[in-house]
Amino acid sequence: MRAFERCAKVSRFTFEEAEDDDVADIEIGFHSGDHGDGNPFDGPLGTLAHASPPTGGKLHYDGNEYWSTETGPDEIDLESITVHEIEHLLGLQHGLEPGAVMYVYFDSGIMKRKLSRDDVHGIRALYGLL
Repeated sequence: MRAFERCAKVSRFTFEEAEDDDVADIEIGFHSGDHGDGNPFDGPLGTLAHASPPTGGKLHYDGNEYWSTETGPDEIDLESITVHEIEHLLGLQHGLEPGAVMYVYFDSGIMKRKLSRDDVHGIRALYGLL
């Protein structure tokens, strides 16, 4: 939930866990290979996760990655990727600032949990919150 809290702080969005999948706006799951959305996963250290634009509401993680919440050198930080994918769900695209959460590349052993000024400006500009 910390990843959702980080994104809520800089936007007017609120997030809460839904008890019933039928009423959830965002569906989260771990998948491997071809999982029916037209964006198959390619195994460890390839595509780590993907999220559909705001109206799609799907966040998928590659189930073949080495996920962790206390990232070691060969592990992917789950919270960092979740913040990145939530920003995609809200409509942000990749940025060019290497230190930003929305930077296109992500390596194992790295934590990028805190939104950069570029990340915050992007979401606020998108929703007229500047």
